[in-house]
Amino acid sequence: MGKTSLIFVGIVACLVSIASATPGIATFYTSFFCMLRKRAEGNMISAAGDALWNNGAVCGKMFTGTCTGPRNPVPHPCTGKSVKVKIVDHCPGCSSTIDLSREAFALIANPVSGIINIDYKQLSGAIGGVKLCFVPRSQNDMANTLAIADMKRREVFKA
Repeated sequence: MGKTSLIFVGIVACLVSIASATPGIATFYTSFFCMLRKRAEGNMISAAGDALWNNGAVCGKMFTGTCTGPRNPVPHPCTGKSVKVKIVDHCPGCSSTIDLSREAFALIANPVSGIINIDYKQLSGAIGGVKLCFVPRSQNDMANTLAIADMKRREVFKA
């Protein structure tokens, strides 16, 4: 029973993201550096400000963002929704953490506000619905074994 419980806890830890949201600032923009990139990625895209850019390490990463309140006199800008965006550009010198596409911004806030406070977090490292992680082999064995989680089918396979 103990071994099964330990493995179950390890698998659940693999499937659940424990990342917490980070406070930041969001704005929106309508002119993209490369319009072809916008068409290829869709409308739910974003540029990263200097604080998030990290020499391009976040390029191509997926983030979620939720409006938490105004940064200017526009009252109640938040819609109560969250948005998932892909970082496709850099916004050097931006005062915001994330510079969203207009469509992404409008999903979480009234565009009239122009600038908002947000909570954001990077989404898990799942690639194509598959996530790799390590789980304990047994209760008495501190060594780990590789587990592959198919996020779409909600199945876990131990290697």
